[in-house]
Amino acid sequence: MIRPLTVSCRENISRAIAVVVVVVAVGAIAGAWIFESIGYIPCELCLLGRVPYYVGIFLAALTALAAHWGRARLARFGLALLALVFLAGAGIAVYHSGVEFHLWPGPTECTGALTGALPPDDFLEQLKRVKPVRCDEPALLVFGLSLAVWEAMVCLGLSGLAAWGWRRAARG
Repeated sequence: MIRPLTVSCRENISRAIAVVVVVVAVGAIAGAWIFESIGYIPCELCLLGRVPYYVGIFLAALTALAAHWGRARLARFGLALLALVFLAGAGIAVYHSGVEFHLWPGPTECTGALTGALPPDDFLEQLKRVKPVRCDEPALLVFGLSLAVWEAMVCLGLSGLAAWGWRRAARG
């Protein structure tokens, strides 16, 4: 049976966008792992910023499969979810960028904030929990921008692409 051309276009757009999202997200995570393997240890916010990529990779793969199997409405729903997931990722990255630029305080676990003198036993206990990687100091600048800033731009781009695909798939 030959399907109408509009359905085919919607599926192709949804599938193509989902595949692009998978490729870009896998590339971003691979880049993070490569930097980690050469000695750039991620802070707590860096690790939190990876979560939308892991979720997005899985969701984009499912979206591509749904489009491939002819489930256009499900694929369109997947694109909407991808837009939200990467918008949340952009929010995390903007927060992290603000912490790096000292626009607002970050989590006490990775910004080194102490609230005053502690009794010796509490101080020793806190030393056991202190993370050596700080969230408020960029570990690496690429073209003058921290990795958190780059992550915000990538997440916004992926969110925008998924949202555009969602709207485009609705029109056919």
